[in-house]
Amino acid sequence: MGIFAVKTTASQERTVADMIINREEPEIHAALAPDSLTSYVMVEADGDAALSRVLEDIPHARNIVPGESDISEVEHFLSPKPDVEGIAEGDIVELIAGPFKGEKAQVQRIDEGKDQVTVELYEATVPIPVTVRGDQIRVLDSDER
Repeated sequence: MGIFAVKTTASQERTVADMIINREEPEIHAALAPDSLTSYVMVEADGDAALSRVLEDIPHARNIVPGESDISEVEHFLSPKPDVEGIAEGDIVELIAGPFKGEKAQVQRIDEGKDQVTVELYEATVPIPVTVRGDQIRVLDSDER
């Protein structure tokens, strides 16, 4: 059993991965289309022969990259990256969801364990700390740039 890289048409990675899995081929175990890997799908299969058979019927699947990948090469795609990664205290952010959507704020504290950020709204008359999930903000200006 090995992990194979399949070349795809750009922006069709998820479609190709779904089609590979929907074939229910017993020799194919998993398909992964990471957002950070453009034009490739990683497929865990018993061998490239079964994968080649399946890919013949799948549009947007180009070819199998020669050779196998090791699990250590795809491990970093398997664990989700926290939404607060890349956000620092003092950053200027915009809230993109929730009751304060559209408001600008400054990051006061980051809780990586809970994937939450405490921000202070700019336009508020009285500074109010608001705690939001990391996926509800977008960084506008960072001190680290």
